[in-house]
Amino acid sequence: MSWTIDSSHSQVNFSARHMGIMTVRGHFNDIQATIDFNQDDFTASSVEASINAASLVTNDAKRDEHLRSADFLDVEKYPTITFKSTKIERAEHDRYRMTGDLTIHGVTRPVTLDVVYSGQIKDPWGNARAGFSAETTIRRSDWGISFNAVLETGGLVVSDEVKIALDVEAVKPAEVLAAA
Repeated sequence: MSWTIDSSHSQVNFSARHMGIMTVRGHFNDIQATIDFNQDDFTASSVEASINAASLVTNDAKRDEHLRSADFLDVEKYPTITFKSTKIERAEHDRYRMTGDLTIHGVTRPVTLDVVYSGQIKDPWGNARAGFSAETTIRRSDWGISFNAVLETGGLVVSDEVKIALDVEAVKPAEVLAAA
């Protein structure tokens, strides 16, 4: 049964080290996903997600503009970041490992996310809601994003390693539940 994410209650966050001394954090405002959620066996579920790359926000307009440029995401040429799961494995009670194909900057590579299932509730309007969080770390150079500058001390301005953290609230509307 397909669920969609409630984008007003979901976040895709990222962070990278700046000059080796500071972590810069950001998120994407425009995310969409469909989850074919098998409540009896989560490992039989699947996820497809799409992010508008231009919707990134780091709370610094100049940095956001640079991250959208050809030096990084090149959002004019590659407007969408996508993920499609290929396998979900149970790790322990409410924890899973989801492997899938992540496409950034026109390059598709496999990634594995550590997923925590937070449970399910029925909201006051009769909709079913489920919560998930997930984390992974990627190397941006694996997706062809290699812009950098070497510091006088030998370090790099921007780390190659980028941490990604998701908090997702999925919803199945009451009318879909009634029809099932």
